[in-house]
Amino acid sequence: MRSKKAVYNIATNLLLQVIVLVYGFIVPKIIISMFGSSINGLISSITQFLAYIALLESGFGPVVKSALYKPIANKDNKTIANILKTSENFFRKIAYIFLGYIVILCFIYPVLANNDFDWFYTTSLIIIIGFSTFAEYFFGMTYRLFLQAEQKTYIISIIQIITYLIAIVVIIILAKIGTNIQIIKLFTGIIFVLRPLCQNLYVKKKYNITIKRNDKKYNLKQKWDGLAQHIASVIHENTDITILTFFCSLSEVSVYSVYYLVVKGIKSLIQSFSNGIDSSFGDMIAKKEHDNLKNKFELYEILYFFVVTITCTSTILLITPFISIYTKGVDDANYIRYAFGYLLVISEYIWAIRLPYSSITLAAGHFKETRKGAWIEAIINIVISVALVWKYGIIGVTIGTIVAMCIRTIEFMYHSNRYILDRNIFESLKKILLIIIETLIIIIIYNLVPHFNNLTYINWILNSIISVSISILMVCILNFIVYRSKMIMIINIVKGLRKNR
Repeated sequence: MRSKKAVYNIATNLLLQVIVLVYGFIVPKIIISMFGSSINGLISSITQFLAYIALLESGFGPVVKSALYKPIANKDNKTIANILKTSENFFRKIAYIFLGYIVILCFIYPVLANNDFDWFYTTSLIIIIGFSTFAEYFFGMTYRLFLQAEQKTYIISIIQIITYLIAIVVIIILAKIGTNIQIIKLFTGIIFVLRPLCQNLYVKKKYNITIKRNDKKYNLKQKWDGLAQHIASVIHENTDITILTFFCSLSEVSVYSVYYLVVKGIKSLIQSFSNGIDSSFGDMIAKKEHDNLKNKFELYEILYFFVVTITCTSTILLITPFISIYTKGVDDANYIRYAFGYLLVISEYIWAIRLPYSSITLAAGHFKETRKGAWIEAIINIVISVALVWKYGIIGVTIGTIVAMCIRTIEFMYHSNRYILDRNIFESLKKILLIIIETLIIIIIYNLVPHFNNLTYINWILNSIISVSISILMVCILNFIVYRSKMIMIINIVKGLRKNR
C-alpha cells in the first residue's frame, strides 16, 4: 500500500509539474509581450516580497508533518486532532498578520523599490497578488500538511492541476481581449483560492477527525526548532530577486525571473520524485523499520540521482538557447546570459543533490540537530550575494547561493548518513562523484556531436532530444557498471508495481 501511494504521488506530481511548466512559460510571455520586461520584473519582485511572510511560519509546517507520522501510523485520532487544531490556530494567526504586512508593503515597497510606476498601480498589484496567499494560510495549510503526512499528496496535486488548467484558459482569453494586468492577476487569484477550500472540504468529509474538541493544553514538541531550517529555505528561494530589486533595475529582475522560470520548472519536476517519498520514509521511521529504511533509501538514492543527472545536465546545455528563442523580439533587456544560465542551473543542481538527505532528516524530525547549519547557510547566502551584486549583478547573487548550498548540502549528507541511516558518508560521496563524472562526459559528447542551430523551437526540441538521449545512454551505462545489482532490483520493483496495478 505504501509503495502504491508513493507511485500515485510521484505520477500526479509529475503531471502537475508539466502543467506548472506550461503555466509558468505562458504567463510571463504574455506579460512581457503585452506589458514589457519592467512590469514582469515588478510582478516577480512583489511576489518575492510577499513570500517573505513565510518567515512567520517559523518552520512550523515541517514540524507538524513530522509530528503527524506516528499518530497516523497508530491511528491515534485524538493526537491527530490536537496537532491539526494547534496547526490551524497557528496558520490563521499568520493569515491575519499577513493582512497587516500587505498594508505595510503598500506604503514602503513603492518607496524602496527601484521602479517608475505610480503608487496606485503598484499597490493594487500587491493587494491582488497577496489575496490567494491569505486564503492558503487561513483555509488550507493545515489540511495540506495532513494530506502530505497521510501519503496522499496526489489529492493536492489533482486539485492544483485542475486550477492551473482553468487559470491557463482564463489568462489566454483575458489577454486576447486586451485586459489590463490587474484584472488578469485578480482572476487567477480567485481561481487559486479554490485550492485551500477544496483541501479543507476533502479532509473534513473523508476523515472522521473533529478538531473542535481538542486539548487546549496540547503542546507540539519542537515547534520552534524548525525556525532556522525555514529561514534558510525562504532566503534560498527569495533572496536573489530581493537583492536585485534594491541594487539593480527591474529589467535585471525580469532577466533573473525568466531564467528562474526554467530552473523552477526543472526543480519542481525533480521534487516530484521526493514529494510523497519523504512521508514513506517518515512512516518507516515511526514504525522503527531501520533495515527497510536503509535499503529502500539506497535504491531511491540511485534512482533519484539517475533522474537528476539527466535533467540537470540537459538543462545546463539547453537553458540559454531556450531563453534566446523565448524572448525573441524583446529588446528592452539583454536576456542572452550564458554564464548566468550555467551558474543558476548549477546552484539548483546542488540543491537537487541534497534533497534526499534533507528530506529524510526532516522526516525524522531532526530540526534541532541541524539548525546551526541552517543559520550558517542563510547568513553566507546574504553576505556573499550583497558583497558581489555591486560588481557582478545577477551572477554575483548566484555565486552567493552556490557557496551557501554547498556548505548546507555537506551538512545534510553527513547528518543523515551518520545519525539516521547509520552508514559511512562515503556511500553518498561515491554517488556524487559518479554524478560529476557523468555530467562532464555528457557535456563533452554533446559538444562533439553535430546539433542544430537554436533559431526555432523545433531546432531546440531536436537539440533537447539529442541532449537527453546522450544523457540517458551515459547515465544508464555508468550506473549499470557501478550499481548493477541495485539497478536490477529497481527494475524488478517497477515491474512488480506494474503487475499489481
